[in-house]
Order: sequence, then C-alpha cells, then structure tokens
Amino acid sequence: MLFNNVFELVSSSWKLLNKSRKFYLISPIATRRSLSVQYGNSALLTAGAKSYINKCVSLCQPDRIHICDGSADESKLLQELMLKQGTITRLTKYTNCWLARTNPADVARVESKTFICTDRKDQAIPVTPNATAGALGNWISPADMEQAVKERFPKSMRGRTMYVIPFSMGPVGSQLSKIGIEVTDSPYVVESMKIMTRVGNQVLEKLQSNGDEFVKCLHSVGTPKDRKVAVPSWPCDPERTIILHKPDSNEILSYGSGYGGNSLLGKKCFALRIGSTIAKREGWLAEHMLILGITNPKGKKIYIAAAFPSACGKTNLAMMTPTLPGYNVECVGDDIAWMKFDSEGVLRAINPENGFFGVAPGTAMSTNPNAMNTIFSNTIFTNVASTSDGGVYWEGMEEPNINNVITTDWLGKLWSKQSGKPAAHQNSRFCTPAIQCPIIDPCWEDPQGVPISAILFGGRRPKGVPLVYEARNWSHGVFIGAAMRSEATAAAEHKGKVIMHDPFAMRPFFGYNFGDYLKHWLSMEKRGRVPKVFHVNWFRKSADGKFLWPGFGDNSRVLDWIFRRVHEEDCYVDSPIGYLPSEGALDITGLQQSVDLKELFNVPNDFWQQEVNEIEQYFKTQVGEFLPKEVFNELTELKKRVNKL
Repeated sequence: MLFNNVFELVSSSWKLLNKSRKFYLISPIATRRSLSVQYGNSALLTAGAKSYINKCVSLCQPDRIHICDGSADESKLLQELMLKQGTITRLTKYTNCWLARTNPADVARVESKTFICTDRKDQAIPVTPNATAGALGNWISPADMEQAVKERFPKSMRGRTMYVIPFSMGPVGSQLSKIGIEVTDSPYVVESMKIMTRVGNQVLEKLQSNGDEFVKCLHSVGTPKDRKVAVPSWPCDPERTIILHKPDSNEILSYGSGYGGNSLLGKKCFALRIGSTIAKREGWLAEHMLILGITNPKGKKIYIAAAFPSACGKTNLAMMTPTLPGYNVECVGDDIAWMKFDSEGVLRAINPENGFFGVAPGTAMSTNPNAMNTIFSNTIFTNVASTSDGGVYWEGMEEPNINNVITTDWLGKLWSKQSGKPAAHQNSRFCTPAIQCPIIDPCWEDPQGVPISAILFGGRRPKGVPLVYEARNWSHGVFIGAAMRSEATAAAEHKGKVIMHDPFAMRPFFGYNFGDYLKHWLSMEKRGRVPKVFHVNWFRKSADGKFLWPGFGDNSRVLDWIFRRVHEEDCYVDSPIGYLPSEGALDITGLQQSVDLKELFNVPNDFWQQEVNEIEQYFKTQVGEFLPKEVFNELTELKKRVNKL
C-alpha cells in the first residue's frame, strides 16, 4: 500500500463556505487536530470513495476539504478565489472567459518524467538490448514508485484545500464510459476538469450503482524543497515533477505540475494510459483519435476516427468547414476515442471528453472558424497574450485583434510585433466546452457511441509521403499505425523539427508494452467488422519548402475519396505502399490554388527505401522480440515491393 489509512472519514453533509463542518482526525504523529470541510455532500460518497479520500488526506494533510458538485455557484466561488490568488484574470471582452499564466517552467507535458508502474519492466515497455530510454514509455518499479511518492506527497497540501472531483469520462451512465475521482490542491484544475469531463453529484450517484469502481487520481501542484515558490500565483515544483500510473490498481499520481496534460488527470493519464490498459483487459480500444461525422451530397453519413500526434491538426480536421460543395462535417471529438464492438459487430466510439483542450497558436477564422466560434465564452485560456480591451491574442490570429490596443505577452510583459518574440507560448491552450461548437454532432453524447467506418493515421511528413493512401487489409493497417512518423511538436518538451517515430500517435501514452498493444489491435479483426484504414499527410512540401496541399477545408476532398472507398467504389490504383487515388479520383473542382498532383502522390524510390530501413531499425531496437509476426511480415512485404520500384 502506498498510503496509511490512519483515520475514518466522518460522513456528514456540508453546505457553503460559511457553514463548514469539521473532521476530527488522528495525524501520523498521533496528535489530534481539526480539518475543516468547506463544501460538498459526503452523504453521496461511496465506501470506496471515502476510503480513497482518507488515504489522500492522510498522505497530503490539507487544511480543508471541498467535494465538488459541478455547479455554477461552485464555479463562481472558485473563480473569485483564483482572482484573489492571481491565478486568473477576467477577460472582459468575452462572456465568462479567463486567462491563466503559468510558471514559465511549467508549460507542457513532461514525457521524460511520466512513468508506468508494473511488477516487471516488460509489462510496461518492450525490453530490448538497444532500446532508447523513453522511446515507448518509461517504466518504474513498485518500490521506486513508492519511494517517489514518499519523497513528494507527504504534507504537500498543508495550508491548502483538497478538492475532490468526481468525474465521468463519457456520458454519465453509458456502457462505454468510466468514472474517476481526482483529488487535487488546484482550483484551476477543478474548473478545467469541469469543462473537460462531466463533474458533479450525478457522477457520485452513478458510482453508487456501478459496483463502486473508479480510477483513482491524486494530483498536487507540490512545493519545492526550499519552500520557495517562484511564481506565487502558479505554485509548482518543476524540478521534482513526476506523473505515475499503476494500471493494476487503476491509479494515477501526479506531482509538481499544474499544466493541463500533467494535471487534468482525466485527459491523457486516464483516457489513454490507464484507459488503454482497461481496454485491453475488456476487449476494446482507447485511442488518441478525433471523431467526426461526414455527410455527402446524397445525404449518406459515415463516422471517421483519426490519429495524429498532438498539435498536428486534429482539432482543425474535427471542426473542418468543407470546401467541397454538398459535404457537411460534424464534430464528435478532437482528441480521444474509446471504441468497442457492439452486439452486432459494429465498432462504436464515444468521445470520453466533455471539452476541447486545443492549441491556440495557428487557430484563426481563416484556419478553423468553427473553433473560433466555440471558444469565446465559458473558456479558460492559458499562456496566450492579452490585450488592453480585455481580449486575447496569439500567433496566427488575425492582426486586427492587436490594432489600437496594448498587448501583454504570455510572460506578462508588454509586447509588440516588432520585438520578434512570440506573444503567446507555442503550446498555449484554450479549454472550452464541446457543446458550444457550432458543428457539434447530434450524436456526440449518444451513450451507444457512433459507428466507425474508417480509421486514419497521419502526421507531419514534409517529404516522400503521399497525401493519402489506403491499407490493403487490417494487418497492413496495423502496420501503418505502428510505422507512423512525424515532426516533433511543442505539446511536449521536445525541441526542433526532428522526424520522430510516433506509432498510432500513442508513443507518449501507451499504458502497457507496445508489442502487446499491437497484438491487441490485430485481435480486433476477430471481434467484429473492422473499419478500413488510411494514412494521410497534409504537410508534404515542395523542393522550395512550400506546402503542396492547401489543407484545412480542402481536406474534405481527401475525405470524399475515403468516403467512396468505404463504399467500395473502384477509384484506386495499387502502389508499393498501399492504394492511391486513381487518376481523376481526387475531386479538385474549384480548388483555389494550383496543385501538383503528380508530386503530391509521388512515391520516391530512394525515400521509401530509407523509410523502410528506418522502420525496420526502429522495430528491431525498440520492439525486438515483442513485435508480432503479422507486423513483421507486413514490413517484409513492403520492403520487397519498395525494392522493385
């Protein structure tokens, strides 16, 4: 056990701040002290929830407890608190919008400090003689995890309020949904989780009837060893930040960071790392994928799931405004898909999230008008620039937003375009309710999920990779996902535009051994009717460095071809890497820029020979004996076809 249960949680009902009750507990040093409980209703807590809160209180020793009910009154209370603390400022130009500026040392996911805890190392990551540390996740032993917890969490919430957040990933009550309880000392996390998940008493009520099963999520912003908090409005401990996952007990512990990907534990930590391990046990998929619905001019509709690395255009695709006449796109989700076969063998998906946690720079009316029409009410912005008229600004936003106003950058310093410095951090974010999206799909909260007809893989590939190609079959599709590569982005601590292997866009998010993950994907073919698989690349460049494809709304032309292939239209030609659109099959009618289709779909011999060699080396060094034979066979066949080019 990581915690000592040294007291019993007293069951009581609490009202507002000025009507607080008290716990009486025995501290680890056996001295009696009172613990004020500010807000919430303990009568709704299950035995399991009480036990978990007991352990967290014993370890972190907060001064107060606040059980979140998800209400608007609660949000007003926490917003006023954060205003007083300086954590947020009000954006008066918009409705109920706020700006947070973080400690500059706490701006992204910290992959190098994120660990999976299992009894054996090969349960978490493939163990090979030449594996690169962290390439497919980081392992930590149970003993080292316990030591890491002991070095950080004891008394980490002294002087603070412990917030208890009951939340549902997915519509409350759906067979595809899961419940979690996050314990945190950050009101910013509470308000962000209320946007990104379903939070409140209805979750606790559901927990009472679902066997008391929930994912345990403990988070503390922490305090540096020297007790000196560099940015009082944004406490954190970046030197000792750590994010720990224990799949066997469905447990997450995060210390030292307040940034979303590290602190909103329902997101990557639960939805993907722990979610993928639950999915393996239960026979479904938890993936880093957007979900969209697309309707053609004849009124036929399909749903597509797509896996791209962070900051590679998932939100733009999920909220696309098609340029192809007669097509309509609706958004189910922009980041996570949980997919499970129904009783009739149809793969159905839900978006387990309740909001969008999107990258701000590059989002504009010209690139994603639907996002821009979503985010200017009930939103928390983080690390963007602010303007003197009560608004926000970031790189890519239309420049009239900074005309005749004073702009303050994400570091709180006066900014001008002439400075040559970015106004917003490149990983700055908006956290906004999904329901506000003007093209939200009518079925986005359907508890049965939506039927998936196609799965797309993709990334930023400036050279050699065609705009779109189709996998020959399911095992070839799994190979394409396993072989994904993309330029690094600002969503994590990587720097530069190096091409990185990012299988399934899940490289930072695997909850268990990647080789076993591939076997699980391969097994889906025996569970039901699997979708067609495609690879897309909006980012191929010409020799002079310009994008060959306009992207954004014109990506509907690629979806049109995918739509037709889903319905088995004969509009493809074979190639060594997969099926390409046949001549004239890609509808470019009315395209506003000239496109070199020959170059866009060129499969260069030298590039693909090098690509195959690098994939082969990657599999050998990083996956080794854990690579399923079906994936190895697909690589072998690709190598043969490429060598015949």
